[in-house]
Amino acid sequence: MRFVDEAIITVQAGNGGNGCVSFRREKFIPLGGPDGGDGGDGGSVYLEADGNTNTLADFRVQRTFRAEHGASGGGSQCTGRSGEDCVVPVPAGTLIYEADTDELLGDLVTPGQRLKVAQGGFHGLGNLRFKSSINRSPRQSTEGSPGEMRRLRLELKLLADVGLLGLPNAGKSTLLRAVSAARPKVADYPFTTLHPHLGVVSLGLNRSFVMADIPGLIEGAAEGAGLGLRFLRHLQRTRLLLQVVDVDPAAAEEDVVRGVRTLDAELAGYSEELAGRERWLVFNKADLLPEPDRVARVAALTRALGWSGPVFVVSGATGCGVGALCDALFQRLQALKGESTDPESPPAPVPYDPTRS
Repeated sequence: MRFVDEAIITVQAGNGGNGCVSFRREKFIPLGGPDGGDGGDGGSVYLEADGNTNTLADFRVQRTFRAEHGASGGGSQCTGRSGEDCVVPVPAGTLIYEADTDELLGDLVTPGQRLKVAQGGFHGLGNLRFKSSINRSPRQSTEGSPGEMRRLRLELKLLADVGLLGLPNAGKSTLLRAVSAARPKVADYPFTTLHPHLGVVSLGLNRSFVMADIPGLIEGAAEGAGLGLRFLRHLQRTRLLLQVVDVDPAAAEEDVVRGVRTLDAELAGYSEELAGRERWLVFNKADLLPEPDRVARVAALTRALGWSGPVFVVSGATGCGVGALCDALFQRLQALKGESTDPESPPAPVPYDPTRS
């Protein structure tokens, strides 16, 4: 299914049913009086977070959603049936905006969470409601009110714990394939990844987290170049970012450093808050270098970048080092969730160990 993260829809709540004008006409009851019932309420429209979908693609096919109208009242004090509500499932992580004013109406994060986006019309009153001591034969009733109609803009921000960030062909998709069951496309040309992918990293019973991969960033992304900037919103809900760097020996050291600096600048141009999020440095494609050269190159690149945070060296192709990375990520995520005794202290940089998997 094609990945879609924005959509415009129209929602129409049901109208309220009209009240009824009716009088009792029964044998042996000469003064029956009014008995017109009220109408039913119109159905409302709700959006509900659904944990089983992660794209808004269905809204490219169906764009209008209507709730049921309320039925009119009847004689013998019969109240009209209320209209059925319309519940529209959307992916968890969807923001709902008023399309015309761009007002944020709600943010559906938890599966099962609901937001009423269109109020159903209220019922009209039957003539029984107007009976009084001075008006014993009322002939007036009221009509039901119309249901609310709205144009909404839906914007999806994927829910993930860890986000992968890097230049095209840094090996982000390969890394995601190595740590999860996700199967993003992998090829030897830039921009293989055209839309975000999610993968669940499972480390055992009750030990898992979600990792997101987005298209690579290039210079000028903040001005619209490339694909990555459009999808950076999907990293805004993450707790931690992994900056994936290709350790390929064919690339000059200054080119690698320039690439990392470029990514930093583009990230800051998009969002200062996102640029300031905790970030780890992950050198990928370690299998391309023998062990002595690998250690020397990683040390040189780390010094050139002036990096003081956690550093990991992995190979997404062979799986080497990814186990240690995932264990450290899980521990840090637990700390960030407040389940650690010292949530403020990040883990120290971890030296690469070729025997660790």
